[in-house]
Amino acid sequence: MATFIIAEAGVNHNGDAAIAKKLVDAAVEAGADAVKFQTFKAGKVVTAAASKAIYQAENTGVAGTQLEMLEKLELSPSAHEELAGYCGKKGIIFMSTPFDAESADMLDMLGMKIFKIPSGEITNKSLIEHIALKRKPLILSTGMSYIGEVEKAVGWINEKWKSLNERPQLTLLHCVSNYPAQPEDSNLLAIKTMEKVFRLPVGYSDHTLGIEVAIAAVALGAKVIEKHFTLDVNMEGPDHKSSLKPDELKTMVKAIRSVEKSLGDGIKRPMTSEIDTRTAARRSLVAARDIRAGEIISADDVLIKRPGDGILPEFKDIIVGMSARQNIAPDSVIRWEYLKDA
Repeated sequence: MATFIIAEAGVNHNGDAAIAKKLVDAAVEAGADAVKFQTFKAGKVVTAAASKAIYQAENTGVAGTQLEMLEKLELSPSAHEELAGYCGKKGIIFMSTPFDAESADMLDMLGMKIFKIPSGEITNKSLIEHIALKRKPLILSTGMSYIGEVEKAVGWINEKWKSLNERPQLTLLHCVSNYPAQPEDSNLLAIKTMEKVFRLPVGYSDHTLGIEVAIAAVALGAKVIEKHFTLDVNMEGPDHKSSLKPDELKTMVKAIRSVEKSLGDGIKRPMTSEIDTRTAARRSLVAARDIRAGEIISADDVLIKRPGDGILPEFKDIIVGMSARQNIAPDSVIRWEYLKDA
């Protein structure tokens, strides 16, 4: 199954629907499967006195509160409706992460097909349960989490789906919630751990600079890749500097598709493209001299040389003591049909 690639526009539209549409265009051009935004009412998410995270202050300045910053990054319901329709016309899946129940309801009314629960809400039981009851496929991001916290959130989702007599369509995302995250903090093997523990599809939400770690995650089996991108890393806003440029996003998608093809089916066997090399590079049993019909083959009569289209070297001891059914020219490959029991 192909990796599901989410181009994370997030709040990199800076509250401007026109910029948001340009981000959709860039995601389409890159070949992403979905483009994702963030939907929230700032006053429902953060208190008036809450300070900015360190990375937010570094990228937007220390002045002002987190509330003031987020208020500038909201998109109106009409802008969401416009964006959802625009994505439909462009042939890309529209997604947006809800940070409150009202936002989740609005996105559901817009017909959003997949809901993403962000890392910061993994302990928000009421919001998780509210979103789970939408009966849509869910993606749960697990940044900043201990595995026990992930287990709790998965349990809440399972209970709500159980009440609907349905099985959850749930994917987990490994994530390191730092912007940017350092490659040495990526801990990609946690993807395999969560696959084993929860027996669910696991992907990776990548906040490192560049594309190498995301590509490595695909090689480890990540089923979903989410990556922030922007139109211009020098724009004002909290996430631009840790985001990919459009050409980098396109390169990442292309590289992921190449890695997918390279993974194969896991069956160890020669590939069709190797057959010629297999014959040319392997060895066979070869006559060391002119062997006449009726002569008994001795160990000194046999050499091991290329090509590998004759009797395998491992059978040398077996043919020693057999007799030649026909003349065998020196330096020619010995074949089973040239021999018979003495």
